[in-house]
Amino acid sequence: MGNYIRKTARWNGKKYEATGKTELEAMTKLAQKLAQAKRGEETLGGAMTVDAWYRQWKATYKDPKGLTPKSLGMYDEKYRGYVKPAIGHLRLQDVRDVHLQKILNGEAGRSSSHVKKIRLLLKELFRRARQSRLIAYDPAELLELPAMTEGRRRSITDQERAAILELAKTHRAGLWVLTLLYTGMRPGETAALTWADVDFDANEIHVHAARESGSGKIKGTKTEAGLRDIPMRSELRQRLLAARGKPFSPVFSTQAGNPQNENSLRRLWTGFKRDLDIAMGAEVYRNQIIRSVVAPDLTPYCLRHTFCTDLQRAGVPLNVAKELMGHADIQTTANIYTHRDSATLHANIAKLEGGGKLGGNVETG
Repeated sequence: MGNYIRKTARWNGKKYEATGKTELEAMTKLAQKLAQAKRGEETLGGAMTVDAWYRQWKATYKDPKGLTPKSLGMYDEKYRGYVKPAIGHLRLQDVRDVHLQKILNGEAGRSSSHVKKIRLLLKELFRRARQSRLIAYDPAELLELPAMTEGRRRSITDQERAAILELAKTHRAGLWVLTLLYTGMRPGETAALTWADVDFDANEIHVHAARESGSGKIKGTKTEAGLRDIPMRSELRQRLLAARGKPFSPVFSTQAGNPQNENSLRRLWTGFKRDLDIAMGAEVYRNQIIRSVVAPDLTPYCLRHTFCTDLQRAGVPLNVAKELMGHADIQTTANIYTHRDSATLHANIAKLEGGGKLGGNVETG
């Protein structure tokens, strides 16, 4: 080796060596090799760190699958925020179920969606490590969910409905909000709607596309069930007719005339909700709301949920409601239909009056 200097060190039972023209160069190279080994970047195996395995796993099994940026971002968000700080530095083979259960227990009281996503990540990450023979057993196999909050979507109240309908008459976002309430369309579906999809002759809206969450691309509906025709209520038809544009221009455009995207739809709703808050009696000082009265859980999806419960109150059969909602699974519709609704319960009990049984001419469907 001539004048080269060799330096060696051991880490986890393995010998590492580096050479350099000077002692400093050799020591620097050795330090880099040891750092790589400690990060688990040198070889795939149980001695690699959880952090190194997460990067390998995501690059190998998630990035090539064509997931939306939003879905990929979910894995990074949950890993970096909740998993990495707790176990990122540990070797894969040193992780035990208690480590993972502590991560989940630390999120007790949070939304079920949040906690279940962390558990999903842990299960996928460690199941693949075991299947790849990097570890002998899967520490995520028997993880239990802690107490969580069920963030159920809800229907709007009668007070909210009255205020929303009144504000929708004049607000810039009014027609969009009215469409959500009277058709049950998903926000992403409204973003993809063009005037060619609004069939005034047949009095229906053709839903066949949606703006993909996270990427902004216009794609076919999420499932085949999303392809549907929704009849227009007379009030909505009149409003749409008055706003009618060129066939392939967006029904709901930005102020610049462009199609809505995820961010612009969020701003549209935020602006509407702020003005709704003021209309419902929020306390305002110097154009700032200092005491809000609108419910914090009021979202655009509450309007879609309300459309479904309105169908239930109107006596629309479950299978028809499923088609109008664009649900792939009738159980999804049934879950909304079975929400307790006092008025519907009383109306149905009233049918039993006069003899304690339903009349002779009963329609089924």
